[in-house]
Amino acid sequence: MDPGNYSSVTEFILTGLTGQPRLQLPLFLLFLGIYVVTVVGNLGMITLVGLSSHLHTPMYYFLSNLSLIDLCQSTVITPKMLMNFVTEKNIISYPECMTQLYFFLLFIISECYMLAEMAYDRYVAICNPLLYNAIMSYYRCFQLTAAGYILCIIQSTFHTCLMLRLYFCKANVINHYFCDVFPLMELSCSSIYFNELLALVCSSFNVLIPALTILISYIFILYKIFHIHSTEGRSKAFSTCSSHILAVAVFYGSAAFMYLQPSSVSPMDQGKVSSVFYTCIVPMLNPLIYSLRNKDVKLKTLVGRTFF
Repeated sequence: MDPGNYSSVTEFILTGLTGQPRLQLPLFLLFLGIYVVTVVGNLGMITLVGLSSHLHTPMYYFLSNLSLIDLCQSTVITPKMLMNFVTEKNIISYPECMTQLYFFLLFIISECYMLAEMAYDRYVAICNPLLYNAIMSYYRCFQLTAAGYILCIIQSTFHTCLMLRLYFCKANVINHYFCDVFPLMELSCSSIYFNELLALVCSSFNVLIPALTILISYIFILYKIFHIHSTEGRSKAFSTCSSHILAVAVFYGSAAFMYLQPSSVSPMDQGKVSSVFYTCIVPMLNPLIYSLRNKDVKLKTLVGRTFF
């Protein structure tokens, strides 16, 4: 379409989580607390893994990367959301919106692949323990994480570039609390065919490939565990996987959450609720899950090493 026929949008208005003024302050305090726990937990995990020589293993290498992703993901979304709770008009500029969209996609996709890489690491540790150090060398771990980040950068760049080519001539009110792909496409007055096609292909790829990797890894892990004769051996094998299984369940469970809402809830309201899990709850829970369920990473150890 001819761009001359449309006025250029320089800013958007975010509707936020709720339009009820009496809920603004309680929600601000709630999400401020969540963000503080998220920052402290993930920074603490990264620091603990970095400073503790006995945690310099592939498992904790991936865990520290997961904490970094969660920290960045929450920081991209939550501060702006907190600001919107205490301002009368929730305005975000066009460049700021596109920047937020880019980094949101980058980190949310990165989490999918990081969880898959952690599942592969657990598969090698349990099914090939004698070859574990050879297979999961430092160079191999770096290759896996680098490949995941490069793939995520490419995808988020394509998404953002296709979004930049759209013209926004309708209302500039985004029915969300941050700049997401589908709420932005709803405001476009130009063709969104390629945007929708890319979103469908990438979403399918980013969900199916990591999910299949995790599923296949744990099928082999369970098969191996059931052939361990000692109860102590089985318990130890389960304990090394329990934290990761719980983290995967929380992450992918939040993805399915929007499909479990009653039909009376509008699709966009479903998206808001589901996005809260992606952007706020999951980044907060992951360090808590690993610190509480892993004998090597206890909260008391984190506190002790921080102060002493």
